[in-house]
Amino acid sequence: MPFKPFDAGATGPGAEKKTFLLKPRGFCAGVVRAIDVVEIALQAYGAPIYVRKEIVHNRHVVDSLRNAGAIFVDELSQVPQGARTIFSAHGVSPQVRAEAAERNLRVIDATCPLVTKVHLEAVKFAREGFTIVLIGHKDHDEVVGTLGEAPGRTHLVSDVADVDALHLPDAARLCYLTQTTLSLDETRDIVARLQQRFPLIQGPPAQDICYATENRQMAVKAVAPFCQLLLVVGSRNSSNSKRLVEVCDNHGVSSFLVDDEADIDPAWLEGVHNVAVTAGASAPENLVQAVVESLRSRGFLAVEEVELIEEEVRFSLPPELVQVAGVTAISMR
Repeated sequence: MPFKPFDAGATGPGAEKKTFLLKPRGFCAGVVRAIDVVEIALQAYGAPIYVRKEIVHNRHVVDSLRNAGAIFVDELSQVPQGARTIFSAHGVSPQVRAEAAERNLRVIDATCPLVTKVHLEAVKFAREGFTIVLIGHKDHDEVVGTLGEAPGRTHLVSDVADVDALHLPDAARLCYLTQTTLSLDETRDIVARLQQRFPLIQGPPAQDICYATENRQMAVKAVAPFCQLLLVVGSRNSSNSKRLVEVCDNHGVSSFLVDDEADIDPAWLEGVHNVAVTAGASAPENLVQAVVESLRSRGFLAVEEVELIEEEVRFSLPPELVQVAGVTAISMR
């Protein structure tokens, strides 16, 4: 549905300052599930609960769970033998799973089901003898885990230049997969170049970029013609949050990533009458509301929530927690 919130020309000296609050925004189903996994584990088993890497890429969420008793580690070697350990929403490689088994860790897997989908696709293609081109960002936790499924058969590309540099042995047995939190436009260009260079390349049965990433980017595109500034609530290491900034910048609108309201630079708001606010998929709603209130205190008194699409995705809890929690599914926060 086209978004036409107001007269786009209403930006003169007497124009009302307004905030457009985009929806969907913030937590996706995979993030809700991952946070619930840590909270339920702490309630059921008590502290400490060890979590490998950040459960989701948001500093405020991690700090809150740390205060509740979760211990975040970079490597499993930092976890005591036999301890209860949670894998983050971004997934892990088979090597990490093997190490956990060797250390007799009691694992609860909070990997997002949409990330698991990509892992299973990598395993399937590798077993069928395909060379895999993985589109993603080097060193991102999700990409590291996916690469581990078929390290000898997978080549990572991050842009069109990387595609041009590829030298692959069998172009007839070639496929591509993607990280779930990429820019739709940038990924489209990379896939198009892959198809130009390797006409027989196959893709996944369904798009790997997740529904939440796509929906938030489409909302930004819809509002871009009607705002002078976009603020994206999210942490610096959140891939999907950074993509929202890029999408808006590519549409000619200034955009900034803010961890919370304290990051707002007053200079950004000079001469601005219409601000759009959204949040990456791992940013909690209380941070969004704090940003809106900060804008209100700076004269952006009118707030209009703009819903582009309704999200009703739910993911079930990991089997390790279903009996403990006494439920089979969780609700969106």
